[in-house]
Amino acid sequence: MNLDRFYPIFDRTHWLPRMLPLGIKLVQLRIKDQPIDVVRADIRTAKTLCAQYGCTLVINDYWQIALDEKCDFIHLGQEDMDAADMTALKASGLRIGLSTHDEAELDRALSYSPDYIALGPVYPTILKKMKWTEQGVGRVTAWKKHIGNTPLVGIGGMTVERAAGVFQAGADVVSVVTDITLNKDPEARLSEWLEATR
Repeated sequence: MNLDRFYPIFDRTHWLPRMLPLGIKLVQLRIKDQPIDVVRADIRTAKTLCAQYGCTLVINDYWQIALDEKCDFIHLGQEDMDAADMTALKASGLRIGLSTHDEAELDRALSYSPDYIALGPVYPTILKKMKWTEQGVGRVTAWKKHIGNTPLVGIGGMTVERAAGVFQAGADVVSVVTDITLNKDPEARLSEWLEATR
């Protein structure tokens, strides 16, 4: 499966009219702490916008809404996999990306034949508190050897300057959140990412 090498994540749909025109081709919508009707409305809007720009939209966590709205791609963390109807997701044809942090989680994720495996945090991250410390690029190499042709997404503490090393270590895709959203000029920073990953 071919995925774009650059994979930004945004917490609300309002980012997309700013970012999609710059040329992103793979994006995740990761909405937290919003009422379910807001989540559904955001997902519908994001789906329409991404279709207009030829961008693959990945929905984080909300697997039932993704099914209802006939989305193409879902991303699940390990806890989300406990609650999700994985059989229904696979039967629907929805593509699936799964988060991993250790070997047991990797083996579990691979048992679902996902469309990509995410490993993180590769570097220290300020996005959320996690029980895992930074994995390092050595873990990226080990993961890629283990998963073979399944695309590997490196996430956590990513910057443009770190991207080349993560690709060299074996990642197929680099995912980024705060390096764009907390930048004083998010559009300019996104353009730097596109230049570095294309």
